[in-house]
Amino acid sequence: MRGISVKKAAELVGGTLVGGAGEQEILGVVIDSRNVEEGFAFAALSGERVDGHSFVAKAFEMGAACCIVRHECPEAHGCQIVVSDVAKAMAKLAEEYRKTLNIPVIGITGSVGKTTAKEMVSAVLSQKYNVLKTDKNFNNELGVPLTIFRIEPEHEIAVIEMGISGFGEMSRLARMVRPTAAVYTLIGHAHLDALHDRTGVFKAKTEMLEYMRDDATVFLNADDDLLSTCDCRQNKVLYGLCDNADVKAENITPDGIGGVDCDIVSAERRIRVHIPFYGQHMVYAALEGAAVGLKFGLSDEHIANGIASYQTVGRRANVTDTGFITLVDDCYNANPDSVKCAVDSLTRLHGRKVCIFGDMLEMGEDKARLHADIGRYAAERGVSLMLCVGELSKNTCRAAEDISALHFQSNAELIQELPKLIEKGDAVLVKASHSMKLEEISEALKLLK
Repeated sequence: MRGISVKKAAELVGGTLVGGAGEQEILGVVIDSRNVEEGFAFAALSGERVDGHSFVAKAFEMGAACCIVRHECPEAHGCQIVVSDVAKAMAKLAEEYRKTLNIPVIGITGSVGKTTAKEMVSAVLSQKYNVLKTDKNFNNELGVPLTIFRIEPEHEIAVIEMGISGFGEMSRLARMVRPTAAVYTLIGHAHLDALHDRTGVFKAKTEMLEYMRDDATVFLNADDDLLSTCDCRQNKVLYGLCDNADVKAENITPDGIGGVDCDIVSAERRIRVHIPFYGQHMVYAALEGAAVGLKFGLSDEHIANGIASYQTVGRRANVTDTGFITLVDDCYNANPDSVKCAVDSLTRLHGRKVCIFGDMLEMGEDKARLHADIGRYAAERGVSLMLCVGELSKNTCRAAEDISALHFQSNAELIQELPKLIEKGDAVLVKASHSMKLEEISEALKLLK
């Protein structure tokens, strides 16, 4: 972050400056006092467990140029910008800083695969440009401004992940980000407690379009019924497997633990690529990276090398040959669309197919049926054994007809039975919402011999 003084920041956010003249330039903004560096601003957020105001004095000791606070901290010596709401002040400062930037900014959103798309698009663009991308999955109303603040003069493109769980959130994010391009991955069954149904998800996600210029480009999944028919004033590029896609994948090899090969085709260009990670969803990620790469003038070699350099983040479809089983550790998050995609990918692996499912959260009033659909789907796709944990997953277990399906009251109970249930050579998928903590089961599976 460059070009905004403490005094100017106070003016931009409508705050009161106390403790100094505020002539120093702000070089960055953080919300964790341990990350303060010389010239940074520390935003003292108040949480359920920790009040950032307790660390204002420490932030100044570490060289903070200023602290953004809800109330003045008299014991701290330095410039303080006093505001009524620290989070809103961060958003406003990010919005104003974004106005000073003159680089392409790509917004990434969707119900499934946002982080994967962000990493793939960044991997491809990095073959030619200096790219700033969202760190980890900092995609909400606190993470997005922190990402914007990290954009420096040397960056040529920014790729910003944007996640929401309710109406109006995307508008607030897009007001900060002002994307010059956007990638939409999929409109699925996510955050239905607030968004009700897929139509609601689509409406909430496409709030972004109101904050994009007419000459912006929107990359849309052609295989998604809502995205493929999206009527927007911006330039549209469709990517997918269907015939009407502008950028499509052909000659997809059967994927396994070593990854996927396919041809990416756009007009007269045909690029053979290797995707170094397992799962059919990775083909869509490659298409997203390629479509954006083509728009930004990358060569075939750039695109192929970028896709090949992709690295996954967190526990997203990590595939491990433990020496006893093939483990697909995909317990970062889950909704019906991502679970079905994971099951489809599992069926392409060798060995008896085993699914370990936990609850999918925020599924709205139809949560029982959506969980039951997963049980039926897995059974129809040839899964041999299903192990479920969680109250909602009882519906998954009951619906899995003609296969062995067992329900457990806790992770610990399931883990205790694993040696009796899992056989050498099995392909095992572990999938649930993150708060179900199924990584405990994944770690136990790695120990089986």
